[in-house]
Amino acid sequence: MTTDSRTYLDPEVIEKISGLELKARLIVEGFISGLHKSPFRGSSVEFAEHREYVPGDDMRFLDWKVYGKTDRLYIKRYEEETNLDAHVVVDASMSMAYRDSTRSRDSRAKGPSKYEYASWCAAALAYLITRQQDTVGLVLFDETVRKIVPAASNKAHLVNMIGELEKAEPAEGTGIARALGEAGEAVRRRGLVVLFSDLMDDSEEILRGLKQVRHRGHEVLLFHVLAHDELTFPFDRLTRFEGMEEVTQLTADPVSLRTAYLEEVKKFRRRLRRVCLANRIDLVEMDTSDSLGIVLSAYLAKRAAVRRR
Repeated sequence: MTTDSRTYLDPEVIEKISGLELKARLIVEGFISGLHKSPFRGSSVEFAEHREYVPGDDMRFLDWKVYGKTDRLYIKRYEEETNLDAHVVVDASMSMAYRDSTRSRDSRAKGPSKYEYASWCAAALAYLITRQQDTVGLVLFDETVRKIVPAASNKAHLVNMIGELEKAEPAEGTGIARALGEAGEAVRRRGLVVLFSDLMDDSEEILRGLKQVRHRGHEVLLFHVLAHDELTFPFDRLTRFEGMEEVTQLTADPVSLRTAYLEEVKKFRRRLRRVCLANRIDLVEMDTSDSLGIVLSAYLAKRAAVRRR
């Protein structure tokens, strides 16, 4: 019997799997591996080097002369293919600890926190990039940059990077502009900066940080991670709301707030889309209740299609 791999990419199912490295591998191999193999790469006619064949690589680039001499399969790599330096920049501020207040109909457990969802996604992309033998690094931040893992491409490095994601606990406030600035400096040549955040920070600082990284010549991918509660505001009775990054409490009737709240969320997301479009930043809007595999694969398929054109 064939099992639908998407079953294993449901956020609640992924959460039950022990070990972030295993989660990352399942996300990549269970759903994304059937896509175009180089969603992050460009192409060039200038030959650079060989690398060992990985199942799923484009057979057109096999070097049959090398195979005839060594009986081993190697892929020809081209200059632009060797030039990807990527850094995943993950928000580990206290607001990222939020998880939906409601439980699904078929589960007793709540869904993942925003940080858990973001770390799964970051680990999956790091796994994918490393498997392509490109380099990837990590920046963890809250109010300041908490940890930088320089970019590399070997298995031990990936395990170390995933370990840092796994042991981090959300804390403190948010300092996105500073984190993006340090990430931009960490990428020595023009590369890829991938930000995972709920963007719970001063909007002007966020937009300034994004523009600065883009102006350095780096490509920017922004994964805007929000809980389903934050997108729908489902509360329907007198509720005490507690600030996660500021010690504040507010008891209010959510029904009277819902319309105004949702309008503010819509306005911010609309403005964010405009800024990203104007600065050629890829924006992926994420809801932690959605299947992670479907969200990621849809984005990577779209990116690969754009590059082929």
